[in-house]
Amino acid sequence: MTEKILENFSIAQICESGQCFRMEEMQDGRYRVIAGNRYLELEQQGKVVRFDCSEVEYQNFWRHYFDIETDYGAIAAQINPNDRYLTAAIQTAWGVRILNQDLWEMIVTFLISQQNNIVRIRRCIKNICEAYGETKTASNGVSYYAFPTPEALAGLEEDDLMACNLGYRSKYVVRTAKAVASGEVDLEWIGSLNYQKARTELLKLFGVGEKVADCICLFALHHLDAFPVDTHIRQVLEQHYKRGFPNRRYKGIRGIMQQYIFYYELHGSEK
Repeated sequence: MTEKILENFSIAQICESGQCFRMEEMQDGRYRVIAGNRYLELEQQGKVVRFDCSEVEYQNFWRHYFDIETDYGAIAAQINPNDRYLTAAIQTAWGVRILNQDLWEMIVTFLISQQNNIVRIRRCIKNICEAYGETKTASNGVSYYAFPTPEALAGLEEDDLMACNLGYRSKYVVRTAKAVASGEVDLEWIGSLNYQKARTELLKLFGVGEKVADCICLFALHHLDAFPVDTHIRQVLEQHYKRGFPNRRYKGIRGIMQQYIFYYELHGSEK
């Protein structure tokens, strides 16, 4: 058990922020998250967060995964106090953080996310992990499934993942898996690129459009200037930012603003 006092951190808000689909509430305020082939249970009371892992594992993996090193209080302080909408958004989404997730996992996740809802995305991810992921056992004895590797999916036919409820997205995932497994696509190289260059490379993948590329850049590569625009965000821009979002003011942190807005639209704003 590792206990930390954390500011601007809410595991409940992070879980429901639409960036991670292998994190869920168990019971009595406890959560579990599977990241790649790692498993963690944690709970929070106020600012006190208890991670069911050693201090070494926390420092080596989970601290970075949850972006603990970033000062979100300082970021929130940069919001224009005259922007009533964004001020309300941060008051609701004060505990959201941008996770540092695995690039391959995020490519598959957001290929699946297209024309989909959060509940169905979770189910699709669960299905492919159970069907093609390696079975693991956590330190507390819990069995779980690692996220399937590109190699595990590369041998499939393009329609095989329809059995996991992916529908037409099956061919997107299988073709991308083949490209990564064969070396045609070098994920390590993409991970070394800046935002604009990484985005350009991701757009070359079959099935990846601008919104998906920006989601991958933000949630896997931690390019905090990425600003994914989906239906929710587009409606906000049309209603509250008719002259355009203040990109210059929030340069370098636009992705964090996007997450505040996205969470607020899902969970806090009055419709």
